[in-house]
Amino acid sequence: MTVLPYKDQRQSKKEQVATMFNNVSPKYDLLNRLLSMGIDIYWRKRAIRLLKKEPHDMILDVATGTGDFAIEALSLKPKKIVGVDISEGMLEVGRKKLEKLKLTDKITLALGDSEKLNFEDNTFDAATVAFGVRNYENLVQGLADMKRVLKPGGSLLVLEFSMPETFPFKQIYNFYFKNILPMVGRMISKDSSAYTYLPESVEEFPYGERFVNILKNKVGFKSVRCIPLTFGISSIYLAKK
Repeated sequence: MTVLPYKDQRQSKKEQVATMFNNVSPKYDLLNRLLSMGIDIYWRKRAIRLLKKEPHDMILDVATGTGDFAIEALSLKPKKIVGVDISEGMLEVGRKKLEKLKLTDKITLALGDSEKLNFEDNTFDAATVAFGVRNYENLVQGLADMKRVLKPGGSLLVLEFSMPETFPFKQIYNFYFKNILPMVGRMISKDSSAYTYLPESVEEFPYGERFVNILKNKVGFKSVRCIPLTFGISSIYLAKK
């Protein structure tokens, strides 16, 4: 089943996701910190640390949003990071952030389709994506295109929401995720659908072993690992081309 942000509209999922992120972009970073109680910062740091064993000169950050994952990836000391996203609103927030931090010479943000990446084959040492793959219109196609632009032996790093499965945390989190989070998100972002779409898209996403199987069996990645974080609220997936 395809989960859409705006169920009463006829646009494709890709178009609706772009519209949704354009709508929430001014408050996106604030809501990330508030709704996750800041733990999203730890998740990004933990994920990027997994890439520190090998050099990664060229990094592609897909669905980069406002650039937080790309900024965290600077700890890997790459020569260049390129971030792409389908939302110009998110990118504009990200560019202002990079200017303020004086990082525009190290990170470039560009409008782009995550499923049709405008890069040559075998270009990047690593491809990263945080909280973006569940928004793909065609999941396998998007993963395959990231594999295409990776160099042989290159790393794929995915950070994505999952669902906790242990009592009683599962029940407590489900109540928060389906009731409190959408209400707060709606009040702050002024978008009535975006933070209802969030829990719906997470529930529909094939997290855990199902996503590992997609990476291995449908896309052809190797050495695929899944690392659950914070009782399974999110998961890191690491793989090699």
